[in-house]
Amino acid sequence: MPVLHSIIHKIDKKPDGSPAILHVSSGELVESEARDDLIQQLNESYNAKTGKAWGFFHAESGAHPFSGWLGKYLAGTKDFTEFSNVAVEHLTRLMEESNLSIGGNAIFCHYLQGMTDYLVIALVQETEAVTMTDGLTLMTIRRLDLDHIHLAARINLSEWKSNPKSRQYISFIKGKNGRRASEYFRDFIGCQEGVDGPGETRTLLKAFSDFVESEDLGEESAREKTNTLVSYAMAQAKLGEPVTLDELSEVLDDDQPKAFANFIRDKEYGLSASLPPDKKTLNKFRRFTGRIDGLSISFEQHLLGSKVEFDEVGCTLTLRSLPTQLTDQLKRAAA
Repeated sequence: MPVLHSIIHKIDKKPDGSPAILHVSSGELVESEARDDLIQQLNESYNAKTGKAWGFFHAESGAHPFSGWLGKYLAGTKDFTEFSNVAVEHLTRLMEESNLSIGGNAIFCHYLQGMTDYLVIALVQETEAVTMTDGLTLMTIRRLDLDHIHLAARINLSEWKSNPKSRQYISFIKGKNGRRASEYFRDFIGCQEGVDGPGETRTLLKAFSDFVESEDLGEESAREKTNTLVSYAMAQAKLGEPVTLDELSEVLDDDQPKAFANFIRDKEYGLSASLPPDKKTLNKFRRFTGRIDGLSISFEQHLLGSKVEFDEVGCTLTLRSLPTQLTDQLKRAAA
């Protein structure tokens, strides 16, 4: 993950309403192992965060100037330090207006992952840590708290440049303490929510369940494909990358690499060619299976409580919305 440019500015702001004080860095972080480790940890922490949203830029305006500054930097009319300086000044002004915000270290980093350019911006707090000195004594130090990042955004610069009509080239952390706590940071980026990650993931999993049912797959094959889908989507989430339907379709079936993708398109589920995977939704998508005396039962975990109800005391299952093919067979047998 080559780091192209990176810089850290510091904003001092207390929650007591006192003015924010901006400390602008004199230049970029120099190339070093410490810098690369910092950016690597920042990205790992960001990727691991749940509750992220995906979106795109508002049209450039006085209220949303960030995309214009970023465009000038990418065009070469501003260098990275100039771009970060004007951006962090804007962030400080917005922070002043927010009674819920406190200061922090504003990290800007332009890096390359594979063939894709990214810009990540995060406001990172500091915390105390204890270290051992060479003289075997303990010393308290201040460190960047990369484990608890609450305000951050990542922009896929390559997608923004190549596909400006995309609605998911920006991802950002949605505040756990409510929208207002992170709204000023989203305004700073000039981002509007464009794709519902959890909703898209649920639709993908619904399409997969329908696909498995339509293919009339055996228990073992269905379980294997379910594990393959979840593993692939989780791996993409860990990398901060979207799930690509064509690639997922190939992963699911080497012999028929287009089968699942064609099924989704033919049935018009309304999914984009790529979508941001939501880890919480994926974690609920596990398959329960069992077989005894000619009875075989298999269903996804997310159906528990809706189409499948389990009575723990009586050890019974109640099934709803049975497949038409099965109900037709039962009606014929009952007749």
